[in-house]
Amino acid sequence: MPNYVMIILIIAVALAASAVTYFITRNRLTNDAEGKIGKADEKARQIIDEAVRTAEEKKRESLVEVKEEAIRSKNDLEKLRNEQEKELRERRTAVERSEHRISQKEENLEKKAEALNKREETLIGREESLNKQKEEISKLNEQRLQELERISGLTSEQAREYLFKAVEDEVRHDSAVMIKEMEARAKEEADRKAKEFIVDAIQRCAADNVSENTISVVQLPSDDMKGRIIGREGRNIRTLEQMTGVDIIIDDTPEAVVLSGFDPVRREIARIALEKLIVDGRIHPARIEEMVEKARREIESEMKEEGEAAALEVGVNGLNPELIKLLGKMKFRTSYGQNALKHSIEVSQLSGLLASELRFDVRLAKRAGLLHDIGKAIDHEMEGSHVQLGVELCKKYKEGAVVINAVASHHGDTEPTSLISCIVQAADAISAARPGARRETLETYTNRLSQLEDIANGFKGVDKSFAIQAGREIRVMVVPEQLSDADMVLLARDISKKIESELEYPGQVKINVIRESRVVDYAK
Repeated sequence: MPNYVMIILIIAVALAASAVTYFITRNRLTNDAEGKIGKADEKARQIIDEAVRTAEEKKRESLVEVKEEAIRSKNDLEKLRNEQEKELRERRTAVERSEHRISQKEENLEKKAEALNKREETLIGREESLNKQKEEISKLNEQRLQELERISGLTSEQAREYLFKAVEDEVRHDSAVMIKEMEARAKEEADRKAKEFIVDAIQRCAADNVSENTISVVQLPSDDMKGRIIGREGRNIRTLEQMTGVDIIIDDTPEAVVLSGFDPVRREIARIALEKLIVDGRIHPARIEEMVEKARREIESEMKEEGEAAALEVGVNGLNPELIKLLGKMKFRTSYGQNALKHSIEVSQLSGLLASELRFDVRLAKRAGLLHDIGKAIDHEMEGSHVQLGVELCKKYKEGAVVINAVASHHGDTEPTSLISCIVQAADAISAARPGARRETLETYTNRLSQLEDIANGFKGVDKSFAIQAGREIRVMVVPEQLSDADMVLLARDISKKIESELEYPGQVKINVIRESRVVDYAK
């Protein structure tokens, strides 16, 4: 339709142009104007002809486009109708399939329901049959029990007790054998690994054999010096004892004075002060006070230097200055004859070596080992065990939780919460139990042996026991009629647990249980 409008507009324009041209040419009366009018007429006719041709072409093009559009619309309608018919056929097919499947499922459900009904009827019949059989079995069991009681002469309760006792004995024997085998395998493997680690650590750690006493001896240039030390009416010796807190023993020992005191720091101050007085020669109360104070300052400086040297030796950094001073103070503290500072250094080195073998934090292990006995530096001055005091010191000076637990658990007072604590326990035991490290007093030694024997004798079936190997082994003789071979395993385990819970001892104690049967006869 737009093409027809365009044609009409073109024709109208052409007619308007012709009219204008006509009026223009008519008003012009000159010959030139007439010629131009003719040309204009001719040009107008050409324009009109061109416009007519253009209109015809546009008309034909418009008709062609309309026909093509009609054909395309018809094709689209046909295609849409075909698609709808196809979709309708597919839906009908799907509906037919669904109806077929539903009908099949209904048939299957009906068949299953019939089968379930039949099975339910069968089960009801079997249940009735089983109930009858159970009743018959219970009657037979009652008859069997009555017959067994008649044959054996025992009631069912007596037979049950007899059976339980037999099973209990058998299970106890089997459990003892199993425990023995498992312990043997575990100990074999653990001993092998532990020996490898410990031997390697001990070989790499060089330690001195140290033995110290609770007395110090000061050599004198001559016996005349004893009178000068005593002074007039004993004022010099009293001043020296009051200032240092130690006992000064002057006896018949030639050219020697003995200093006795439980505090090694005070004893060392007294020794240094007395030696300075002997060298100076001027011995009177004022000079004694001066020399004692000077010796005290020297000891404090020496304690700081020793603490720094110990930390440097094991490679532990960042310790609080007060802890370093307390470490140095442990140089003058002994435990069973073993120097406390040397022991702490040794434990620190062993802890580091064991930690390196087990691939743990070596620096942390050394730090915990060095501080594990720090409480011994003040246990002469404050109440409480060195473990409690050590824990309080470590908390006061902001040590880590691992170090605090290692200090608290190195004697088993607290459960270890890290493997570093277990390493420090092992290193402490190695350092204390090695040959030459410690020595016990005779009274402590004999009491421990007596307690070992008393613990073993307190168990049922023990005939006698003997503590041997300096208390590192106890041999237990049992009555063979009262204990079997399986019971020996359990007895040894019970004895070891009781020793662990009630006694304090260095190293380990071997429990050797012996059961023997003897037959004696005489030829006459």
